[in-house]
Amino acid sequence: MVHATELQTASTDDGDSSPPPSGPLVAVAATASRRHTQILDALGAGICSGELPPSSVLNSDELEAQFGISRTLVREVLRVLSSLGLVEARRRVGTVVLPEESWDAFNPQVIRWKLASPARLTQLRELTELRNAVEPFAALLAAERASDAEREEIVRLAASMWAAGKTGRQQAFLDLDVTFHHMVLAASGNRMIGKLHLLTQEVLEGRVQYGLMPQLPDHAALEWHMDVAAAIQRGDGPAARAGMEKIVEQSLVEMAHMWEAT
Repeated sequence: MVHATELQTASTDDGDSSPPPSGPLVAVAATASRRHTQILDALGAGICSGELPPSSVLNSDELEAQFGISRTLVREVLRVLSSLGLVEARRRVGTVVLPEESWDAFNPQVIRWKLASPARLTQLRELTELRNAVEPFAALLAAERASDAEREEIVRLAASMWAAGKTGRQQAFLDLDVTFHHMVLAASGNRMIGKLHLLTQEVLEGRVQYGLMPQLPDHAALEWHMDVAAAIQRGDGPAARAGMEKIVEQSLVEMAHMWEAT
């Protein structure tokens, strides 16, 4: 049985040397919030990486001593982990790490922890396959249902992506790409589909963060984004769907060799 004390203690240095906004109470609250995030990330990442495998026991007394935190903060961190399906309180045992099948797979926080783990390629593959199943249909719906303002904004985003991609502004391109796909999902008029934009964001940002994205966007991919935007603008659902299929399938192809090596 693995205990949380075997996990490396989170650093108290968060790299933020800026002064608190105002007053000692604000400073104390900010410090507590940062500490909560640090401990939550340490334990969440430890679980998702397998460093704390299923059936590991997270003992409150040990966590207090290990991280130098209060019982209240320990309880709050464990409450959040429980809400994400990562742990479960068991009588006469303590808080136990649950198997991956119990985790909230759609939660962005869980996704980020998994992307930071050795299983990041598997996570990216699963997310990209989900995009392939959802985004083309969302583009078709957007062509049918988007408002005039949404159509104009999607076209503007595609044009800005083209300019950022052609001039090598990777961060600007990434931000625009995330917003473009968010807009298409939202313009589908289906609120459940619209909520999936956070998953798309994690895929796009994760590919850049872990070096799984070309330095310069592929010329064809830029054209396909323009094609999707134009199709949505003129209300051509089949064309919008076909263009989005090309975009998502290309990302599958770009990472296929990495997946085959795992």
